[in-house]
Amino acid sequence: MSAPKKLFIKTYGCQMNVYDSERMAEALGGQGYETTQTPDDADMILLNTCHIREKAAEKVYSELGRMKGLKAANPDLKIGVAGCVAQAEGEEIIKRQPMVDLVVGPQSYHRLPAMEQAVQTGARALDTDFPEDDKFETLKKRAKGKRGPTAFLTVQEGCDKFCAFCVVPYTRGAEVSRPADQVIAEARELVELGVKEITLLGQNVNAYHGHDGGLAGLIWALDKVDGLERIRFTTSHPNDMDDALIEAHGTCDKLMPYLHLPVQSGSDRILKAMNRSHTAESYVRVIERIRAARPDLLLSGDFIVGFPGETDQDFEDTLSLIEAVEYGQAYSFKYSTRPGTPAAEKEQLPEDIKSERLARLQALLSEQQRRVQDRMVGRDVKVLFEKVGREKGQLIGKSEYLHAVFAEADPALLGQVVPVKIVASSANSLQGAVINLP
Repeated sequence: MSAPKKLFIKTYGCQMNVYDSERMAEALGGQGYETTQTPDDADMILLNTCHIREKAAEKVYSELGRMKGLKAANPDLKIGVAGCVAQAEGEEIIKRQPMVDLVVGPQSYHRLPAMEQAVQTGARALDTDFPEDDKFETLKKRAKGKRGPTAFLTVQEGCDKFCAFCVVPYTRGAEVSRPADQVIAEARELVELGVKEITLLGQNVNAYHGHDGGLAGLIWALDKVDGLERIRFTTSHPNDMDDALIEAHGTCDKLMPYLHLPVQSGSDRILKAMNRSHTAESYVRVIERIRAARPDLLLSGDFIVGFPGETDQDFEDTLSLIEAVEYGQAYSFKYSTRPGTPAAEKEQLPEDIKSERLARLQALLSEQQRRVQDRMVGRDVKVLFEKVGREKGQLIGKSEYLHAVFAEADPALLGQVVPVKIVASSANSLQGAVINLP
């Protein structure tokens, strides 16, 4: 019996790419590959790329350049580029880096086994189509083997919103939802492998329509899965937070009190230029309704500063919205152009203005995050312990609010949801003490 081939996957970007990388590894498992943690001994290297951040394509080409030595040392090494940069750049990747053997877009990675067979014959393989065949149906069951207690599960892909700054509609395509029975079956498989918490993923996950009841209907269906203890979802659009989903936050015990709901700006003028199709006030009203349903909800958001045309007043409006809402977590970025998007054609703000605004915004967000964490001290939470800490006898996990919590605990509690009292707050985590129940 021949030794297994080694597969190294480097994953960039969002949680959906983490999920995709897992499925790519499973798809190539049938070709005799096992994953390795280093590219040095790999028989195939896949870069699963993201196109959201600045100069994403150039960073991929730079990474490929660093791999020339590996290819020279092992001419049989196969190198592939997957994900959104692959979708956007296509054949240009092979032209610029002839050592690349295959390029596959995010909607076509179920075809990796056939592509791998082709490159083993010396051919190059390129697939950046939006195929009609269902990649999830083709991939079928998850590979057997013990899993960690948390997992991502993609339920929706693509976006129809066409925000002026975003490439997702062009690299991931139109909104498509997986059928509910397919999602539920995969969730059951994950639970059988040891998963206790599932995060439902989508570029615009609350636009999910694979269940008659939308995302709320899917959540209630997953609520019935024995052994599944926690449900989360990300990323959402304010316009798709319907009544049923808001109600689920208040009534579904398995749905965690955490919501990532990007707003991007607090200025109506900038929101219109971004083509966000909501106002600052409508966003705040949605937040008020969700918090009325679940008062202890921890809110996370996304912010872009320095969007073309943003004035000092527009930026102050964003700071005012942040102060009004209060975020427990947030992600913030300077605007950077994405070729092919409408905003890329507009006059850009100077970098020093962007940097100054980002520093002010992040200082405010950090202050809020620390304040929210400090208020957790003295509270009892439920922590799903996921891994062993660096200190002896320490376990690390996440509370229902997605705070990182560490505590002295019996290693037998790994993978279990455990009551913990928060005793201290630090910059990015909470310290807890396990509550010994009678």
